Order: sequence, then structure tokens, then C-alpha cells
Amino acid sequence: MTVFQSFQMALSNIMARKVRSLLTMLGIIIGVVSVIVIIGLGNGLEKYMVDSFQSMGTDLLTVNVMGRGSTRNITVDEMYAIVDNHPEYFKSVSPLVSIRGAVKIDSETYNSTSVTGTGEDYLAMKQYVLSQGRYVSYIDISRRHNVAVVGSYVSNTYFNGSALGKTLRINGKQFEIIGVLEADADEPEEGGTDDAIYIPYSVAAKLTGTNNISSYSFAMVSEDDVKASKQVIDDALFKVYADQDAYSIISLNELLSMMSSTIDIMISILAAIAGISLVVGGIGIMNIMLVSVSERTREIGIRKALGAKRHNIMQQFVIEAATTSAIGGLIGIGLGYALSSLAGKIIVIALDTQIDVAPSFSSAFGAFAISAGIGILFGYLPARKAAMLNPIDALRYE
Repeated sequence: MTVFQSFQMALSNIMARKVRSLLTMLGIIIGVVSVIVIIGLGNGLEKYMVDSFQSMGTDLLTVNVMGRGSTRNITVDEMYAIVDNHPEYFKSVSPLVSIRGAVKIDSETYNSTSVTGTGEDYLAMKQYVLSQGRYVSYIDISRRHNVAVVGSYVSNTYFNGSALGKTLRINGKQFEIIGVLEADADEPEEGGTDDAIYIPYSVAAKLTGTNNISSYSFAMVSEDDVKASKQVIDDALFKVYADQDAYSIISLNELLSMMSSTIDIMISILAAIAGISLVVGGIGIMNIMLVSVSERTREIGIRKALGAKRHNIMQQFVIEAATTSAIGGLIGIGLGYALSSLAGKIIVIALDTQIDVAPSFSSAFGAFAISAGIGILFGYLPARKAAMLNPIDALRYE
């Protein structure tokens, strides 16, 4: 008997016992569905996280200077000198000064709008795009001009889309709006990235009474040089403070890599736990195949009496077990993709967050291959039992 004939016979036996075959496949189906959905969710979470970090700038280093309580502090000019002296690592730097206070437009006061003092290169560093006007310039910073650039939410909500040239007040000081940014989010909202105002860092420092700016953002030439870039900044700051606890250097790229690794480990563990049901399904297949051998003992005896060899009998039952498991795997793949699509929609409705549950082809193929392999593995014992039957005893079996 050829392999194809054994496969045809396996399909005939499966179709003849539809309900029992479906129940036999159930463990395999559940296992494959679980693995596909879990891996798809992991892929979706990783993509969502990568997109979120990239929007913040994975080529940026954030430096926070706490100081040592001494009179020695690093100046803005010294931070700019780091960039000038190491053009192979850095493209630009921007001081950052956050302002806590109220934004007043006409007679209305808004507390959710963020106000940040930045340098002239901050627009390019964050890859923001202007829809109107211009960004803060070096002249604005050096002469402390009271000018502001607003996000799309501020312009559309508070100025009906015509913010350019209008004025607003920050902590009692009047600022002229010289630029409007394009929307950064798909749906600009209160408190989001588009509900923001940017002013010269020199003006922000004066408003907050800050003598020494403590936060900076560095744009790197290449994300591949994170370690070397951090070392350059670390060397410069250590010369000033002689204490690594006096400052921190944070790389979003490194944080992203760490979080991606953590997610991969978690998904691998969850997928392995879900894969236990594949083993349970394999045990179910073995049990049913053992029952099938008992039910078809006379058939086995007749085939052996007609000249079938042990390997023919073994081949028949192994292929039947593998076919049962493989069909369960295919059904599981179909259900897995359907449930992944449904899960993505549920996440959007429940969490108001767009996370695509996207199973990979490799996970689907791997789940199918494992399910077929489990069928062969757990089908071997029943097949061997069938092959070892004595034809005379088998023909006498009632």
C-alpha cells in the first residue's frame, strides 16, 4: 500500500467517525488557536510600542542633571560644545524647560496644555512639521522674545484654526503665536501631544526662575552609536560633577530594546503554556488510536493474512494519526486568524487603543508543523501495537 492510499484510507476513517474525530482534534485545535492568538497579540503589542517610541524619537538621548548641591554646574554653552566637538555622534541638542502654570486665552484658563521651553533645533529633532508660520529661532532665544508655537489642538480648539498672529498668556506674560504645528496624533485631544505650546528656553527659564537648566535632549547621528554617544556625554558631565549620581542619561532606543526583549520572553512563556494543550491533544489522539486498533483488530488480521507487512500496518495508523492532527491544526489556524481579527476589534472598543493582533506566517506554519509532528509522535505507539498483532489472534478477535 502506498502512502497516498494510506492517506485516502485515513480520510475515509476520519469522515466515517466525524464527531469522534472532531473531539479527538479538539485539544490540537485549542492549542493551535492559543499559540496563534498569543503570538499575534505579542506582535501587535511590540509594533504598537515601537511606533509609540519612534514618535518620541529613538535617536534621542535625554539628559537630566540633578547636580551635587555645589556651585559648579554645567552651562547651556558647555552642552552645546559637546555637540560641536563630536559631530560624528551628535546632530544637535536642545535645552528643555517645563513650565507649570496656567495658560490663559482671552478670558479662559487652561491647565491641561503643556508648556515647554526649547531650543531652535527641537522641531527637527522631534520631526514635527509646521502647518503655519515658523518655529522658535536663535534670535528669539538670545533676545528672549515672548513668542510661542502651538500644537494643532490648541489652534483648532481655542482659535478656530486661526492661531497665527494671535496672543495668549502664560503665567501672566503675553506671547505672540508665530507658528502652528501639524497634528501629531490621528485624533488630537486635550492633554495629548497636540495640546502643547513651545517657547524659547531662555524665556521659560526666566519665567520659572531657573538659573541652571537641568534637562536636555540630544539628537544622535546614528541609533547604532547609542553606547558611544552616551559615553561622550558621561565623560563631559563626570568632569564637572565627578559623580555619576549627579546626572542621568536615558536612551529611548535602549529602553525600547529592553521592553521588546521582555515582551518576547513573556510571549514565549505564554505560548509554551498554551502549547501544553497540544501535548494534551496528542495524548487524546493516542488514546483514540488505541481504541481504533482494538475496534479494527479483525481488519488488521485480514490485511496481514492477505500479505500486509508490519511496516504497512504501522504506516497506515501513523498516517491516520498524523492526518487527524494535521486537520486539527488547519482548523486551529483558521480559527486562530479569525479570533485574532476579533481580538483586535475588541481591544479598540474596550481600551480605545489601536493594537493589531497580527499572527505571523512563521507562527502559523510552526503550529501546523508541531500539530502534525505530535500526531506522528503519539500515533507511533498505537501503530506499533497494531503492527505487532498476531494475524491468527486478530482473526479470532470478536
